[in-house]
Amino acid sequence: MPHAVVSDIHGNLQALERVLADIDRRHVDAIACLGDFVGYGADPNPVMDLLVPRIEVAVVGNHDLAACGRVPLDYFNPDAAASAIWTQRELTPGHRAYLEALPMTASWRGLWLVHASPVTPEAWHYVLSTGEAADEMRAYAEDVCVIGHSHVAGNFERDGRSVRYFRDPEVPRRSGHKLLINAPSVGQPRDGDPRAGYLLIEDDQITHVRLDYDIAEAARRIEAAGLPRALGARLQWGE
Repeated sequence: MPHAVVSDIHGNLQALERVLADIDRRHVDAIACLGDFVGYGADPNPVMDLLVPRIEVAVVGNHDLAACGRVPLDYFNPDAAASAIWTQRELTPGHRAYLEALPMTASWRGLWLVHASPVTPEAWHYVLSTGEAADEMRAYAEDVCVIGHSHVAGNFERDGRSVRYFRDPEVPRRSGHKLLINAPSVGQPRDGDPRAGYLLIEDDQITHVRLDYDIAEAARRIEAAGLPRALGARLQWGE
């Protein structure tokens, strides 16, 4: 049965509903989440109400911990910091407790899961180059690690000699090759494609699935909540 990985929902209920509808259409067996359930978007509690009962395993993201007051906000940009403070006020005690209890890493169905980087997950590093990916691939025994955090969907593959980067939506799992895959963001893509996304895992293939959703409504809800308008405007550009 196929299974799925979602990441970086960021309180975007409209994007999450579209992704889960597609997951249901494909009869996906189980779902994992790479964290950042909240932050930026206007619906942190509805997102968690909808997603948490559906997932089999999750790891924590930096915005999740920021919403719990567990990560300093001085390295966040002003809009991200404002949204974290707003989310701290909005988040229910039960959802806060859930996020605080999440692990940094998890092994799940042959995949290594981490929000940011496998080597130092608590440092929230971005993995954006082949050199960085080569170092990160030494940190896990599985043949595939899936990360989020950068919101830039893409794939690193090591064939035993070198590491290459590619953006193909379909990624084969090949014997003797190691993969580090950056999952597309559900709620705030930054790769120039504004569509919501997730990873579909079927046998020996991993697919980046992208889906149109009601961006205008997500942006409207951000503005109505009193969050920085730029957080809604950027959704239409995927940046």
